[in-house]
Amino acid sequence: MSVTSQNDWNPETYARFRGLRLRPAIDLIQQIAAVPAGDVVDLGCGAGAVGDALGERFNGHRIIGVDSSEAMLVKAAETRSYDDLVHADIAHWQPARAPAVVFSNAALNWLNNHDRLLPRLAGYLAPGGVLAFQVPGQHDAPSHALAREVAVRRFPAVFGTGGWNADVLTPAEYHAILSPSGAVNVWETSYCQRLAPVEEGHPVRAFTQSTYLRPILDRLDDAQQADYLATYDAALALAYPLRADGSVLFPFRRVFAVVVT
Repeated sequence: MSVTSQNDWNPETYARFRGLRLRPAIDLIQQIAAVPAGDVVDLGCGAGAVGDALGERFNGHRIIGVDSSEAMLVKAAETRSYDDLVHADIAHWQPARAPAVVFSNAALNWLNNHDRLLPRLAGYLAPGGVLAFQVPGQHDAPSHALAREVAVRRFPAVFGTGGWNADVLTPAEYHAILSPSGAVNVWETSYCQRLAPVEEGHPVRAFTQSTYLRPILDRLDDAQQADYLATYDAALALAYPLRADGSVLFPFRRVFAVVVT
């Protein structure tokens, strides 16, 4: 069976929607007030899209990027936005010294057990330090629900047992988890995003294929991937009708949290 390798992130595919993915990060940065001395850690930095913004906001602090993808770290290095880059899995990462800020943009959703993960990350901070993160709250939206539904319907032997990542919690749950660590601000925002026309497939598929679809496609061979994507495209066409110019409006919910220790 020939399987297309998708084990590492594809920086070029992910970067197609750089502006849409960057806006929540900027919104999150703007909610961080004064911070103590120490490093600013971009946890799950990816290709470094947020590096410049962090460097501008926290001028005078060392900006450290952490990611588990070697391909993404190569691209992050090309931005020259970071004072250091660390190849590490967030689940096992520990800072060399207490940071002023641990910042994470759409990365913690790939990890489970947030009730243990978040207090651990907050515990690394210097006194008065800030843990700030945003995660997609899109699990039940058509873009994600259809991805799972099509997988189970077309390939029940592969996906029939479930095992889907649904570890993003509600704002209230995050507030309860983070309150013992300090002063908490939690909110959610739904962005009504215009996705431009694409040459192949549905515009929403172009958006999800570099992120949410990755673990699904990793389990399919080339022929199965083609079958899956065609079926998913057809389902998306009903959920997100194309506008006259071939674009779609794509509501996307995100959950934000800032805790000051």
